[in-house]
Amino acid sequence: MSDPNAQVLNQPVFKLLASAFIIVLLLKLFFAAALDLYSDEVFYWQASAYPALAYSDLPFMTSFLVGIGSSLKAANPFTVRLLFILLGSLLPFLIYWLALPITNRQQALEAAILSLCLPLAGFLGLLAVPDVPLLVFGILSIGFFDRALRNNDLGFWVATGVCVALGLSTHYRFFLYPVAAILFLSFYAPARSQFRNPKLWLAMIIASIGLTPIFWFNMNNELSSAGFYFVDRHPWEFELAGLLHVFKQAGLSTPPLYAVFLFTIFILYKKSKEGNLSAALLFSMAVTNLSVYLVLAPWTDATSTSIHWPLSGYMPLLVFSPLAIRETYSWAETKWNNLVATRIIAAIPVIGFTGTVIVFLGVGSQAFQLPLQSIVGTGVLSNKMAGWDEFAAHTKSVLIAQFESDSPIIVTDNYYTAAQVEFARISQEVYTLDRDKAVRDGRITQYELWNKDEAGMEFQSDRPVLYINEDSTLTVSDKHDLLALMCRRVDQLNLVDELSLYNGDKAFSFYRANRLISEASNRAQPCPFPPRAWIDFPAENDVLSGVVNVSGWAYNEDIGIDSVELIIDGAVVGRTNYGMSRPDVVTAMDIRTDPNAPSLGFNIEVDSSTIANGRAELAIELINRQGNRTRYGQRLIRILNEREF
Repeated sequence: MSDPNAQVLNQPVFKLLASAFIIVLLLKLFFAAALDLYSDEVFYWQASAYPALAYSDLPFMTSFLVGIGSSLKAANPFTVRLLFILLGSLLPFLIYWLALPITNRQQALEAAILSLCLPLAGFLGLLAVPDVPLLVFGILSIGFFDRALRNNDLGFWVATGVCVALGLSTHYRFFLYPVAAILFLSFYAPARSQFRNPKLWLAMIIASIGLTPIFWFNMNNELSSAGFYFVDRHPWEFELAGLLHVFKQAGLSTPPLYAVFLFTIFILYKKSKEGNLSAALLFSMAVTNLSVYLVLAPWTDATSTSIHWPLSGYMPLLVFSPLAIRETYSWAETKWNNLVATRIIAAIPVIGFTGTVIVFLGVGSQAFQLPLQSIVGTGVLSNKMAGWDEFAAHTKSVLIAQFESDSPIIVTDNYYTAAQVEFARISQEVYTLDRDKAVRDGRITQYELWNKDEAGMEFQSDRPVLYINEDSTLTVSDKHDLLALMCRRVDQLNLVDELSLYNGDKAFSFYRANRLISEASNRAQPCPFPPRAWIDFPAENDVLSGVVNVSGWAYNEDIGIDSVELIIDGAVVGRTNYGMSRPDVVTAMDIRTDPNAPSLGFNIEVDSSTIANGRAELAIELINRQGNRTRYGQRLIRILNEREF
């Protein structure tokens, strides 16, 4: 195709692309170094130390790329992410390459710009996740396939097969690309003759090699990986929230760009009807990906399908999106005037790129926890990628203080804390309990294969143990169950230290045991269960006047509560009367081993006239029979003892 824009590199559109690319690249480099690894990334790092064709949740490509980056020097978050930054930064260039034979250079550059204005695509590459190589090989596969259809060049057919094979090594979701290609060849009449082309069959044979890792792992592991994706991961029950899929996608893509994508689908359909082979191919790739996630959204894991999975369907649309924007401009100019039309069109990339920057800042905010907490408060910011350096330093200090010359194994309540311990080079003898999250994320089989699950602990009997809970991710019931499990596996478990980060938003408990027991046994020693309590009265924001009776209940399985103190505005008001009969609490909470049961209630009369009118914070302090103190039930109340003017 002749290029009417031979001097395009001197035009403002190139300057815009260069500026946007530099801004995005700088944001990626900065936050890649500033943010700790989150759970998926640290698992892929851990997997890279155990090279394999496939793992319980993914084929090998992601861990392979992580391993290359990590091998450059001692692993750190930046090196883990390095190759993903490079691949993610290629996306606008790949979109330009994909579009160039189909459109002209001007529109190809505009398509590249729009890839940076699609927030999740512009953000892609900051994190070491499989979506990066999946999209890279997906775009390459489409581009080479399009060129092969145009030229029937053997090199393009081979390149198509190779890229599909590599793509299949990234994620199960890549299957939608070859499915879309088969649908295109089967139902689009001008392409149907390609089934008689031996070069196509050569490409398919090469592509099928990419299925090897998936088949190998599943055949050797009772189809556990396939079972995870097609059975375990998804509820397969209708969920009304799934009907919001389109609206969520519009929000994530930014509404103006999402509207452009919908219009682009219509343009591709029209051009397909006119016999445009490339348009038909892009239409099949986009619609297959998008429609599958749309249909499945009410039935599957809504978090996954409503956020980033449909990105693979948007990328092919970028090629003709500049044309859709041009036609939108012509319509707006006719309906209003040139100025209004220009503003409407300018708003599309501006809003989109602003969304990209916002995504970077939203994720990157985790690197500035404490300063931002003073603005937004606690319990607001995510800390999945923050605090792990502090955790590592604290864990090392606990090991030195508690074990001296001993060499303990480390057990954690979840797999990503275990992986963080290994990543910090604290210990390689780290095990994780078989918890719901490992099952939910499809990784329990992998830890079984590595002998790093609960069963793997059997090989370490009689070793001392450091057990770590990430309390901030656990309910009290969950923590209770985990401690009960650990107490059955060790001779005696004792709480030795705690770590609270970001004003309690990220918190850990550290427990010591002198000996791991080879088989589960009946506990002879009390287990350090956390206490539980409730303040029946007053409730949050209650107004108190005169003498009031503060009441509630408290218990501590195995240990028992010694006393309960009332705290107002940080000061002890008095010791409550503890020991009132509360059989209802015993039944409701299924209390079995608290030595005080059923005498678990408390009350105390408080003369609120001794407290200044206005807001006050009320809480209770639980002191168990081992002397450990726990602050509980913080809530705001209002003191009103006289008429306020």
